[in-house]
Amino acid sequence: MTSVDRRTLLRTGSVVGAGLAIAPVVGAGSASATTSDAPAYVASGRPSLSHGVQSGDATASSAIVWGRADRPGRLIVEYGTRPDLRDAHRVRGPWLTPDGDLTGRVRLRDLPSGRRIHYRVRVEGERGAAGQAVTGSLLTAPSERSRSGVRFVWSGDTVGQGWGSNPDIGGMTIFEQMRRLRPDFFLNSGDTVYSDGPLVESVPLPDGRIWHNVVTPEKSKVAESLTEYRGQFAYNLLDRNYRAFAAEVAQINQWDDHEVRNNWYPGQILEDARYTEKRVDVLAARAKQAFREWVPIGDDRVYRKLSYGRHLDVFVLDMRTYKDPNDDNRYADPKRGMLGDRQRQWLIEGLSQSRATWKVIANDLPLGLVVPDGAVAQEGVAQGDPGKPLGREMEFATILRTAQRRGVRGIVFLTADVHYTAAHHYDPSRAAFKDFDPFWEFVSGPLNAGAFGPNALDGTFGPKAEFVHAPPRANYSPLEGFQHFGEVEIDGPSGNLTVNLRDGASTVLWSKTLRPVR
Repeated sequence: MTSVDRRTLLRTGSVVGAGLAIAPVVGAGSASATTSDAPAYVASGRPSLSHGVQSGDATASSAIVWGRADRPGRLIVEYGTRPDLRDAHRVRGPWLTPDGDLTGRVRLRDLPSGRRIHYRVRVEGERGAAGQAVTGSLLTAPSERSRSGVRFVWSGDTVGQGWGSNPDIGGMTIFEQMRRLRPDFFLNSGDTVYSDGPLVESVPLPDGRIWHNVVTPEKSKVAESLTEYRGQFAYNLLDRNYRAFAAEVAQINQWDDHEVRNNWYPGQILEDARYTEKRVDVLAARAKQAFREWVPIGDDRVYRKLSYGRHLDVFVLDMRTYKDPNDDNRYADPKRGMLGDRQRQWLIEGLSQSRATWKVIANDLPLGLVVPDGAVAQEGVAQGDPGKPLGREMEFATILRTAQRRGVRGIVFLTADVHYTAAHHYDPSRAAFKDFDPFWEFVSGPLNAGAFGPNALDGTFGPKAEFVHAPPRANYSPLEGFQHFGEVEIDGPSGNLTVNLRDGASTVLWSKTLRPVR
């Protein structure tokens, strides 16, 4: 079989051939008849929550709680530190309307740090009648002075390459594996949905088995309209594993390309025949609205910092909104790049001012892996030239050089995107560019998508692959393995940071403990 990478598949369309039947389909508020796990759409009676509950961006004193109704109504959230909510505070949230796809968020404030917060969400109709409540919980971050440890999971790439929620195997079971670890939070490293990855009912596998998908109308074609983009996020919450995980673990979400379309950048005009709307800027605006409606994010701005006690600051990057066009990535123009001037300076100043033991940079595109976009163009930071920094590498050379000169210690990069898991150590002794301190970048994924890899490493920053777990051929289905997530545990007393790279069954494949540089 001829080798093919993930992005080549995405440029040529779905992983499945023509002639396969599409499953019976339904709207975003309901599930296909092929599964009993999804919430049913209620047409009469009291208002109800159609897609469970979620929480996100939990700090030491606040958090976001999210819900979606099956009809207009007011979001009501009760919360407290007791599981029975006898100490509950009550917040009257926004009125949920079709303009926001009946979604809404409430920011809980003045929360105690380092505590599990239990919450109960319901929707009130116009006359005050409320539907059945849905419960959830989240963990607030430790205070700045706390010596408590932190443990979280990260990964990315959900429902890609035609692999959706498969009822034959219980749906997206990797989310249940992450839930069982009871992490403090989940860092979703992008490609939270695949808006350009239509699903069909059944997909034949190389060994003769058949993969079955739950299919909705919005997932049966590439997303172009606002309704179709909303349906990408709604689809994930039809899966019971995803819903249960979202109800118990606060999220930190960032976006990458597939929330809009494969390898997109601002100003791009598509030549893809599947799209009637060719202007990516139009598609991106719709996708970002859906992302803000359906994801429990605290800010409209994707790049942001969240702190977890004395040991951890998480810097969440947006490597998509301000991205320059994909070309050969060998230019010498310092004004170009992925982050833009404002975000780049925000990151530099944030790293310089951080007093946390570890500064985790959540980069939705890896630093040293070559990620092509066709025969010549490059999608990522690297381009395969092992010499001095060129193109987008110059931007990160500036960040790394400034961090070294200002004495910043404890930088760790966490990423996804390439659909396998790996551990990369960067060292100036191996690099063409020397002005930085050694650091690690850890890669994980996919969560429920085709498995690929490994990608080539670019030598500019001196990376060495200390561990790689990738499939022997392109586009392994979740049924065949090579699904991954990572776990980070920071010990409170010592500040040691341990990374566990896990597979879809939660088996630890590789582990590394990093010690603080004093």
